[in-house]
Amino acid sequence: MTIKPPLFSLVTVTKDNLRGFTATRESLDNQSFKDFEWVVIDGGSTDGTKEHLPQNAVSEPDDGIYDAMNKGIERAQGAYVLFLNAGDTLADQDILASLARAAKEEPDFIYGDALETGGFYKKARNHEKMDWGMFTHHQAMLYRREKIGALRYDTQYKIAADYDFTVRFLQNAPFVHYIPAAICIFETGGVSQKNMGRGRDEQFRARKNHRMKAWKNMIVYAGQSAAAALKNASPRFYAWSRRWR
Repeated sequence: MTIKPPLFSLVTVTKDNLRGFTATRESLDNQSFKDFEWVVIDGGSTDGTKEHLPQNAVSEPDDGIYDAMNKGIERAQGAYVLFLNAGDTLADQDILASLARAAKEEPDFIYGDALETGGFYKKARNHEKMDWGMFTHHQAMLYRREKIGALRYDTQYKIAADYDFTVRFLQNAPFVHYIPAAICIFETGGVSQKNMGRGRDEQFRARKNHRMKAWKNMIVYAGQSAAAALKNASPRFYAWSRRWR
């Protein structure tokens, strides 16, 4: 008897974050749409997380978050892969049902808006503007697994491997579907937000590796730096400008 694979593989990587892991698990348990698998990659937690892992979880040392996410890709069986790290949750209990409707058209890539803890709504930019950085949170992107193929996160990047991965994926994924709704609630304060300067530097290097013209790369880098400076100097004005945009 052939077992039909699930529609979605939700990949969660975690290490020593029992509170966040529990929140993510509760979010998935509450979903009205159940045709998904939960792939959990734990980096060898010592805070009690291991006692709460599902039976099929992997718990072993790794070489960082992107190495763990590569392990998740290897284990995923669903038609679409969504990375939802410990502490991140789905936006509401019916979002997987909405994504399932979008998946009926079999796009190569599905993305949508995102919420952030604290109430900020991040509306996605057009995916064709990928040169200017991530157009939405990584947790609001779904990749068709057969299109991923041998593609993996480049672990030389410690902050921007998701950006590099998505750029390379979209080069061979012409059928893109956008959902004008929040897919995830992104937990702020993580590694990427604490190391935004390094993230910009890594994105600069990734764009260079993807052969972006040097002058354009410098303009993008300058724009990202200016936005970060504005956010630090006046978070409320920055949030207003983002909403207006």
